[in-house]
Amino acid sequence: MTRMMSWQQLLSSARYGETQGTLDLEPGRTPFHKDYDRIIFSSAFRRLDRKTQVHPLSENDHVHTRLTHSLEVGCVGRSLGTRVGHALDGSLPFHMNASDVGALVQAACLAHDIGNPPFGHTGEDAIRHWFRDPDNAHFLQGLSEAEKADLQTFEGNAQGFRLVTQVESHRFQGGMRLTFGTLGAFLKYPWTVDYVQRGEAKKFGCYQSELPVLKQVAGQLGLIELKPDCWARHPLVYLLEAADDICYGLIDLEDGIEMELLRYQEVEDLLQPLLADQWEQASAELDQADNQRRRLQMLRGMVMEVMVSAVARAFMRNEQALLQGTLQGDLIDYCPAVVKDAVQAAKTMARERIFRDSRKLAVEIGSYSTLGVLLEAFLSAVRERVQEGQATFRNQRVLELMGRSAPEADWPLYKAYMRAIDFISGMTDNYAAQIARQFSGYQPPGRFL
Repeated sequence: MTRMMSWQQLLSSARYGETQGTLDLEPGRTPFHKDYDRIIFSSAFRRLDRKTQVHPLSENDHVHTRLTHSLEVGCVGRSLGTRVGHALDGSLPFHMNASDVGALVQAACLAHDIGNPPFGHTGEDAIRHWFRDPDNAHFLQGLSEAEKADLQTFEGNAQGFRLVTQVESHRFQGGMRLTFGTLGAFLKYPWTVDYVQRGEAKKFGCYQSELPVLKQVAGQLGLIELKPDCWARHPLVYLLEAADDICYGLIDLEDGIEMELLRYQEVEDLLQPLLADQWEQASAELDQADNQRRRLQMLRGMVMEVMVSAVARAFMRNEQALLQGTLQGDLIDYCPAVVKDAVQAAKTMARERIFRDSRKLAVEIGSYSTLGVLLEAFLSAVRERVQEGQATFRNQRVLELMGRSAPEADWPLYKAYMRAIDFISGMTDNYAAQIARQFSGYQPPGRFL
C-alpha cells in the first residue's frame, strides 16, 4: 500500500521546544503569524540586510540584499500558500483556513536564507574550501567521518535549520520555537550530509548535531522516511522553492539593470511571452510609467501574477505525488512551457551577464582570504581551549569576542567547532571584512569599508 502524508499532520501548529498542550490560538493572530513575527524580529534576520544577495558590498541602494530578497520571497510564498489553501479547503485542520496556509509558507520563506554566511554562496564555498585544504587537515583530527563531512560540506541550509531550532532566541532550548508546520515547510533538504557524500543529493539540510531535532520534526509531521536519516520533503517546501525561483529569476535581472549590466529592453523581451494573451492591455499600462524603473516594477508585478497562478495550479495537479513524496524535480517543471522557459532564460541571462561581473568577482575572490583569516583565528582558539583546557593570551582574546558562543574546555571538539561556525556564519559581509582586517594587523578607526 502506498504511503501518504496527511495535511492534518503536515500543518501542525504545535511548537518545537515547547511542552505540548492546548492549541496556540489567538484571535487575529495564528501560530504561523507568530512564527513570522519571531523570525522577523530576530537579530539573525536583521543581519541579512548586510549580507550578499548577488552583488557583495554594493553601494547601489536599489540593489537587493538577503533581507529584501527574503521579504520578497515571503510575499510570493504567502500568495502561493493562500491560493493552495483555498484549493485544499476541505483537507485543512479545523482551526486553519487558506490565509493560515499562506502565513505558514510566508514564515518559512522568510527564514529560507537565514543560515547563509557572509558573501552568500561564495562564502559557503570558501568555508568548505578551507576545511578541505590539506594545510588545515590537522583541525579535523579527532573528528568522526560524519563530523568532518559536515564541515567540509558546509551548507547554509543546514546552518539555517540549526539557527532556528538551536542558536537564536531560546539558545539550545528550542531556538525560535517555531511550529512544526513552519519547520517542515522550511526544510528543503530533510536529510544529512551522507547523501551528498554518496552523490545522491547536491545539498543537505541537517548537521549531525541537529539530527535528533530533524527526527522529531519528521515524526511530528508524519514525513515519510525514505532511507535512514532521509525523509520525503514537506509538500509546502515546493511552494517555498517556487517563490525563491520566481524572485531570483525576476529580481536578478532587475538588479542587473540597476548595475548597468543589462538593458531594460532585453529583459522586457524575455518576459513578454508570459503576457502574450494580454500584451495589448499590459503594454498600454506600461507606457504610463514615467521612467524605466517604474516600468520595470509594473512589468515584474504582471509577470509574477502569471507565474504564481501557474505554480499554484501545478501544485494542485500534483497533490497526490506530493503527499506520497514521489514528485521529481521542482514545481516550475510542471508549469506551462512559457513559464518554464522564462525562468530558465532568466537564470541563463543572470549567470552569463550578471554573475560574471568583474566587480562582483573581485570581492568574491577576496572573501576566501577574509573567511580563511577568521576560520584560522577562531578555530585555533577553540581547538586550544578544548585540547589544552586553557588558551594563550591571544586566543583568550579571540574567545572573548565570541561571547556566549565560546566553548567550555570539556566540550567535544565538534561541538566547539560548531559554535565557532555559528559565530562566523552569523557575521555580516562588512563585519567579517572588518574583523579579518583587524586580525591581520590593527588599522585606526575610519579606515574600514
